[in-house]
Amino acid sequence: MVLEDFYYTKEHEWVQVDGETGTIGITDHAQKQLGDIVFVEVPEVDTELEKGDEAASIESVKAVADVFSPVSGTVTAVNEALEDEPEMVNKEAQGAGWLFRLRLSNKSELNDLMNAAAYAKYLEEEEG
Repeated sequence: MVLEDFYYTKEHEWVQVDGETGTIGITDHAQKQLGDIVFVEVPEVDTELEKGDEAASIESVKAVADVFSPVSGTVTAVNEALEDEPEMVNKEAQGAGWLFRLRLSNKSELNDLMNAAAYAKYLEEEEG
């Protein structure tokens, strides 16, 4: 599932922007590649992240994957529900399974990310 108001990275992270806030998670494609997710580690609130920084970690029965921040900013919230229900990322990767929110410090970084159409094309080429 690729949604129109999301921006995507080649590492399969997404950011949904609402004003100065970005909500970040992994794509549906990424969660399918990982398989059953058993643990999610998110950053602390007030953590300063630069674009490309390792921000979170997702452990599945297959592997452990790092999640990189697609944009720079300060973490304002984390999805605490994932502590008890990490499998929510499998169920709703681009919804209730979001990882963290941050206050964007440089909105121009969004220009470096893919829109929904570009990400869908990227997936086709990658799976091609």
